Amino acid sequence: MNSAPITPGTIHEELERVRADFHALIIKATPADVHHLSSGTRWTNGQLLFHMFFGYLIVWRLLPLVRLMGRLPEPVSRIFARTLEAGTRPFHLFNYFSDRGAARVIHGPRLIRWFDRTVEVLQAQLAAEPAAALARGMHMPVSWDPYFRDWMSLAEIYHYGTQHYDHHRRQLTIGRPS
Repeated sequence: MNSAPITPGTIHEELERVRADFHALIIKATPADVHHLSSGTRWTNGQLLFHMFFGYLIVWRLLPLVRLMGRLPEPVSRIFARTLEAGTRPFHLFNYFSDRGAARVIHGPRLIRWFDRTVEVLQAQLAAEPAAALARGMHMPVSWDPYFRDWMSLAEIYHYGTQHYDHHRRQLTIGRPS
């Protein structure tokens, strides 16, 4: 785990690093690579690539929620997180099957365009965030993802996308012998 403070500058840099890496992965992946199983998941590499992108879509969609919850009394987000915890199994099923289906339609150059657009939106929003907003946060459903913690600041939510990406990046088998 990185002990460096999470700042808008470090988040911007990691988004640029991930963007370059994602482009390289998509360009490098052969059709056989895309259909080959990843390591440690039930997804193919192509499905996992979509899931890695999807992590940033989740961040984009979480931002307004975290901004709102960060302004409400702390027990509100705690109760909300517990409610989400109750839906963990349906969440995991939806997460798995939706990424499998979406990867059939959104792949290759289209996936790169969607990824780039999402990163651009995240960077623009990040640049506009006041420091006080980045420090506010909410409780999270910790069983939904290994990188969700009980309470996360808005800055940590921006950073979460890259933690998720890097985790799954290690599971890709693109370029590895079968």
